[in-house]
Amino acid sequence: MSEVSPNRSVMIVLAYLWLLALIPLLLDDKDAEVRWHAKHGLVLTVAELVLLFVYMTLTSVVSLAAFALGFVLVMMLIFAWVGILAVHVVAILKGVNGGRLIIPRVSSYADRF
Repeated sequence: MSEVSPNRSVMIVLAYLWLLALIPLLLDDKDAEVRWHAKHGLVLTVAELVLLFVYMTLTSVVSLAAFALGFVLVMMLIFAWVGILAVHVVAILKGVNGGRLIIPRVSSYADRF
């Protein structure tokens, strides 16, 4: 069984703060749970960046066709960021309390590397 890190809560919080997930991944090599959360945080970051790129590309194309609809799509991005922040907060709370937030078709990638 893996050794429990003395600063486990801090490392789990860092794991879900986008690129700061590299800190627990590189520094805490003994605690398997912290490493999983760090990998999961990086997977979430990559998924969010891919979705953002696709969304912004789609919004740009729509803006060329209809400026008003493109503006509405850009404004909806604000709500998407609130949703992303909510997912990170829930993941942090579950991680600190000893659980895992499993997101279908995304969380399985954390076990692959």
